[in-house]
Amino acid sequence: MEWLYILMPISGVTIFWPGLIVLGIGVGIIGGFFGMGGAWMVTPGLNILGFPMAFAIGTDIAHMAGKSLISTMRHGRFGNVDYKLGFIMLVGTIVGFEAGAQMIMWFERLGRVEIIVRYLYLVLLAFIAWMVFSDVYIKRKKEKEAKAAGREIDKLATGIEWHKTFQKIKIPPMIHLKTAGIYCSAWLPIMVSFLTGWLAGILGIGGGLIRMPALIYIIGCPTYIAVGTDLFEVMISGLYGAATYTFKGRTELLAALVMLVGAAIGAQIGTVATKYIKGYGIRVAFGCAVIGCAVSIVLKLLPTYFPTIKGLCDATATVTVLGVVSVLSLYIFLKMLAGARKEIAAKKAAAL
Repeated sequence: MEWLYILMPISGVTIFWPGLIVLGIGVGIIGGFFGMGGAWMVTPGLNILGFPMAFAIGTDIAHMAGKSLISTMRHGRFGNVDYKLGFIMLVGTIVGFEAGAQMIMWFERLGRVEIIVRYLYLVLLAFIAWMVFSDVYIKRKKEKEAKAAGREIDKLATGIEWHKTFQKIKIPPMIHLKTAGIYCSAWLPIMVSFLTGWLAGILGIGGGLIRMPALIYIIGCPTYIAVGTDLFEVMISGLYGAATYTFKGRTELLAALVMLVGAAIGAQIGTVATKYIKGYGIRVAFGCAVIGCAVSIVLKLLPTYFPTIKGLCDATATVTVLGVVSVLSLYIFLKMLAGARKEIAAKKAAAL
């Protein structure tokens, strides 16, 4: 079975190449659907497949930049991108990203990058999963209460409404974001972008894992606008990140190209799927993916404390992360097909 493994020329590690293809196609679908580069799954996935963490981060960012460009163009055609908001957030994203990347170089010199990044991932994933499912629970509770009282709930209402508090901050200059339908202080998206950029530089993600929820819960964007605008930001931070990590010698370009071929196809499918799966359907699927990714990281951490089960944990972690990517991608693809069939049937019925 040696033909299933390939030597990576820059990092010097041998990698199970079918795993790279599964990650590329699956995360292309997931990234285009959720409005993020998918690095929150790929960086741990590459590390689980055998890449050192610094190379996993740099390689994923390089693959993510190209894929996000394709997804952003597609979302732009659907009117899902608030370009004004995206450009305002650029400065904070780039400054924050470089600060995070420099911290990774420091952690690597200390020899602690693997353990620190994995624990940071776990804390972040746990917080986001809690936030997403709390939002869904509160929203459904509101819907039940409104139904019992005989009134309709606002279709744009959310469970968690932190954005209403943040939008009350009136520090000049104030901006009006027409596509997102928001009026707020310019400092709100700038500070959000700096924080997400900093975490992106540390964790090797385009920032989408935290920026998409931040756009919804802190800034107040509708879900579909958050998806498209976030991809625009992922594209920019990804291009910058790919350049800075390649300069630092931590990008495995061969692996990035293998994944990008599959991701280019998957991104088209995921983006089109957002046309048929809206709002809370996206959020629930996102929460499930976060939990699956967190489980794979826990499995990778266990051998640190129980060395005798390293082989079992490594194999289970690989199956888990690839399984989550495959199952979620299949779910999105089938939902897209079902939605497309309904749309075609409706058009035929209207033509009769």
